[in-house]
Amino acid sequence: MSPVISLAVEAGLQAEQDLLASICAGDAEFGLLFWQPSDRALVMPRRLSRLPGFEHASTVSATHGWPVLLRETGGEPVPQSSATVNIALVYAPPRSEGDHGRIETAYRRLCDPICQLLDELGGVASLGEVEGAFCDGRFNVNLDGRKMVGTAQRWRQSRGGQRPVGLVHGALLLENERESMVAAVNRFNEACGLAQRVRAESHIALHEKFPAPQAPERLDGLYRALLNALLGG
Repeated sequence: MSPVISLAVEAGLQAEQDLLASICAGDAEFGLLFWQPSDRALVMPRRLSRLPGFEHASTVSATHGWPVLLRETGGEPVPQSSATVNIALVYAPPRSEGDHGRIETAYRRLCDPICQLLDELGGVASLGEVEGAFCDGRFNVNLDGRKMVGTAQRWRQSRGGQRPVGLVHGALLLENERESMVAAVNRFNEACGLAQRVRAESHIALHEKFPAPQAPERLDGLYRALLNALLGG
C-alpha cells in the first residue's frame, strides 16, 4: 500500500498542522505524513498577506486557476498540484541534541534520505540554492543541479513548554508541470508588485530523470528511510 494519501491542498495543510499539534500534545514522539494534492493552489507564508497588493494578486491568481492559500512555514510562493508530493516530518528532538544546530539538523533529517535515494538511482544529488528557482533556499534538494524539493520548517513548544517540536516540510516535484507552475508564481509576483521572477529550467521533476513505473516503490523506500531517520534520531 502506498504511503502517499490524496488530499485537497487546504486539507493537506491542515493535516500537517494537526500532526504538529498532536506531537506538541505528547500523543506521540514523532509523525510522518506523505500527501499528494487532489487540486491545485499557490501556497505562501502568512506574512505575504500583509502586502498592499496581496488581495489583487490573489484574485488574479485564482482567476487563472491557482487560488491562494496561506501556510504556517516560511519561504515564498510555492505552487501545489497533483504533480507534487508533500512530506511532513514532525518530531521533538532528543534532549541530547540541545538547541545548537537544531535547524540544520532538522533539515538534514529530511534531506539526507532524499539525497541518498537520488544517488542510488544514478542521479547527482546536492543541497543549495538554484538561481531562478521559486522559494529558493540553502536546503533545496537538487537533482543534477536543478531544484527538485523545496523545504521549510516551523517550530513550536510542546504542551507545558518542556520541549521544542519541529515540523519539517518538503515539496517534491514528481511530474513535469514546471511551465504552468512558474507562470503561476510569476503572475502572482507581478500582480503583487514583487520583483522576483522564476524560471522553469531551474527545476526538475523526479519523473523527468527517472521513469514513472517504479515510483510507488521509490516513494515507499523514501518513507521507510525517513522513518528510520526519525527512529534513529
